[in-house]
Amino acid sequence: MSTSSVRITRRATFAAAHVLCRPEWSEARNHEVFGACSSDHGHNYVVEVTVAGAVDPETGMVANLKDVDRILRREFIDLVDHKHLNRDVECLRGIVPTAENIAFAAFTKLSPHFAPARLVRLRLTESENNAAEVICE
Repeated sequence: MSTSSVRITRRATFAAAHVLCRPEWSEARNHEVFGACSSDHGHNYVVEVTVAGAVDPETGMVANLKDVDRILRREFIDLVDHKHLNRDVECLRGIVPTAENIAFAAFTKLSPHFAPARLVRLRLTESENNAAEVICE
C-alpha cells in the first residue's frame, strides 16, 4: 500500500453531570453567560477519537481497535462516566466544563497513549445541537 498515513475513528459514550459557572461570578452573571446550563444538569456524551499512522503491513491496521477502546476507556471514559465533572474529575478541576474544555482535557489525557499511531482528532458531542473538536495535524 503506497498511502503514507491512514486514519481510523472510534466512538464511545459516557454520561455525566456538570454545571457551567464561575464561582467568582454572581448567580445573575452566570445565568446571563451560561443560561440554563448555569445549574446542575447532565448529558449523554459521545466521544470520537481519530488516530493516524502508517498501516502495519503484518496486521493491516493503523492501531488495533481493541487497544484504542482500552486506552479510551482507561484514560478517559472511566474517569468521567457517571461523574459530576465539576467535582469528581481531577483533569477538569478549576475549569468551566464546557464541551470545548472537556474535549481539550480528553485530547490532552489521551494523546500520549496511541504510539506509534498519533491522536489527530477528538470530537465531543454534548447534545444533538452542540459538539466540540480538537484537531492536531
